[in-house]
Amino acid sequence: MATRLSPVGRLQRLLLATGGGESSAGAGALALDLAAAHGAELLLMRVVLTNPEYESMAPERVEAETAAAREDLEALAGQARGRGIPCGTRVRHGVDPYVAVVQEADESRVDCVVVGRRRRGPLARLVMGDSTARIVGHAPCSVLAVPPEVRDPRRHILVATDGSRVADAACAMAAELARVGGVPLTVLSVTRPEDPDAERAAAGEAVQRVLDLLKPELAGSGVTLEGMVEQGRPETVIVETAQRRGADLVVVGSHGHGGLERLLMGSVAERVVTHAPCPVMVVK
Repeated sequence: MATRLSPVGRLQRLLLATGGGESSAGAGALALDLAAAHGAELLLMRVVLTNPEYESMAPERVEAETAAAREDLEALAGQARGRGIPCGTRVRHGVDPYVAVVQEADESRVDCVVVGRRRRGPLARLVMGDSTARIVGHAPCSVLAVPPEVRDPRRHILVATDGSRVADAACAMAAELARVGGVPLTVLSVTRPEDPDAERAAAGEAVQRVLDLLKPELAGSGVTLEGMVEQGRPETVIVETAQRRGADLVVVGSHGHGGLERLLMGSVAERVVTHAPCPVMVVK
């Protein structure tokens, strides 16, 4: 058995993909807080939606939108630099925002993309926009999807594991976030009611293994560790546990097996991101 979970638990370069407005407010605040806490470089980007036909028909409008995007980014960059955060800006043009974000994440070799998650309607449930869902599915790195009006996690972090290597990476990231933030960390595994006893036993062993590996790494940090095994639909249990424990960050792996398999668009990850009452980090 490995003596460490994963070397992935780091945040050295962050990419904030902002569209401006209410849906990006929480993502911007959290990106600044995370960059400051982790000593990370922050790259700010905005996508101006356009295509060759539109540019030829209304070049002055494209120029105005590009100038406005640069102005917004520079204002945010000023806040970052005021906090001692190394910061750069990018304005890209394209038809599909997610394509530009994924390309920038790949070319700039960032550790995590931070992106907003919007609300629809005053009483509607939280949902992801199409671009956010595609970024979660296609980005070459971890993605942090953030609802409006949130701040740096300060109460509780919940991480889900199925015992796979990618779940180990999620646990390593969650542990680093908990260590830097000094917040409690709960490790959760979910089995379905129809699973045999062997699966339930394996889930308990997976949680205990993570706890055993994290305890020495978090010794002296003040972080409290707890393990849980619950039954039900994985996405429902993860969301309900986050609500019950007052978690202000949920961390899941990008794919795995068993209870957390197919963490791509239309599967567990999207449903957790959609319904969780807090930011969700999908670790690749």
